Formats: sequence, structure tokens, C-alpha cells
Amino acid sequence: MDKIFITLTGTRHYFGSEFLEKDMKLTLKKEPDNEYDREAIKILCEGIGKIGYVANSPYTVLGESVSAGRLYDKIGDTASVKVVHKTEKGIICKVTKKSLLDNIS
Repeated sequence: MDKIFITLTGTRHYFGSEFLEKDMKLTLKKEPDNEYDREAIKILCEGIGKIGYVANSPYTVLGESVSAGRLYDKIGDTASVKVVHKTEKGIICKVTKKSLLDNIS
């Protein structure tokens, strides 16, 4: 199974990104009733709550990351990611294989 990366975006609207560290685990949760994006996937951090969203625009998706729209049907209602890179333009996270396998069964 190929590695799937996402871009965490919008952190400046919540708690910033300074606290995020490499290998930190985060949770993705679909937000189907989001009024701006029906494929919205919010990103949650344990003990903090919502810290941003999976990027879903060609202007915010970085590098080899997939957009929320491309990821939406590959995961269940929730999934796990791990922070792999912090850049000035965004945070790159890797979707765990377990998250993808859970959707198959």
C-alpha cells in the first residue's frame, strides 16, 4: 500500500502550529455538515480539540499530499495521521496504514 500524505492547514485560526512535533499523532474526522466544504476533514489533537483541516485546495495542498476530496472516500469517519514535516507553508502528515485498513473491513 502506498504512503498517503496530507497537508494540515488553517492552524493559525486555532492554536497555531508551534506545539506540533515530528511523530505527533493526530486524528482526522470527517465533517460532512461543514457549510463551506462537504468533503471537509477536521484535524484533532488529543487534549486540545480542532487544530485545523486537511487541505482541499490546489493553493494549500503541499508537495505530494492528497487533498481532502481525494482522501474522503479512502478513510472511515475517522483516521489517524502522524506529523512528518513542519514547513513555513504547512504541516505534512502521513496517514497510518491502520486507518486505511480499517475502512476496508
